[in-house]
Amino acid sequence: MTGQLRNLDGDRAAVLESLCETIVPGSTRVGPVVYIDALMSAMSEPEREAVKQSIDALAEAAPGGAEALCEHALTPAFLHVRALAIEAFYSDFKAPDAPGPSAYHEIDFHSPLAMRIDKDWSYLGITG
Repeated sequence: MTGQLRNLDGDRAAVLESLCETIVPGSTRVGPVVYIDALMSAMSEPEREAVKQSIDALAEAAPGGAEALCEHALTPAFLHVRALAIEAFYSDFKAPDAPGPSAYHEIDFHSPLAMRIDKDWSYLGITG
């Protein structure tokens, strides 16, 4: 995965993956870190730094799972990462090398209109 990343180093990517999995259980299978990293490329430098700072602020608690993150639940860092994790999963993103299934399949969201959408993540620089 780190070969695909443009903004996060391996350590931050691992922490973010752990956070995403704790916040949205099962999300690792869609590659949320790839989505968030690509989204960061479209952000201004201060916004990218804010994401990195949010990840860093939760790094110590991340290995402890949900219980360890409880005390951070109302902090700006947690709310920032939470919003990104939820968007990464429920946007129906699936990284090119992720096993899936995507969120729409997971939650059985198969409305006719939703099924006609052709997912194109190239605007984020993600191809494949």
